[in-house]
Amino acid sequence: MAESSNITLQSKEPSLGQIQIAPEVLEIIVGIAVSQIDGVNRMRGTISSSVNELFGRKKSLGKGVKLTIVDDQISVDVYAYLNYGVSVPKVALEIQDKVKQQILFMTDLALSEVNVHITGIVTEKTESAIDPNNLFGDDDPETDQSEDGEES
Repeated sequence: MAESSNITLQSKEPSLGQIQIAPEVLEIIVGIAVSQIDGVNRMRGTISSSVNELFGRKKSLGKGVKLTIVDDQISVDVYAYLNYGVSVPKVALEIQDKVKQQILFMTDLALSEVNVHITGIVTEKTESAIDPNNLFGDDDPETDQSEDGEES
């Protein structure tokens, strides 16, 4: 990775050298902060990250986060799926506050903006009413069968 893409922290005190943070680190901080918010189901990922998770490979903590740096101004775009039944504006505001707070606390960097994109709502799974032993519902539960397979 080229050094020019790293973010250099400015220190108010004399230091021994520069401190640089890779943009991927900020994406991971944002991803973890968002995933801990109640009402957030998951972050939007790419096809490759979904396939990797399907095969049990390491989960990408920075997925669903896009970081943009222009003229020393850092903006973040967050793409998330929410649980059904939550207040979308309330959760989106909580995402903005938590992301801004965590980046400031962990890196002492101020974000110029945090844009939240709700890409979907996830409903909870319902129990299947289909009996896997009787897929078509043909068997009558009152009919007894003997060991020979003949009705008695």
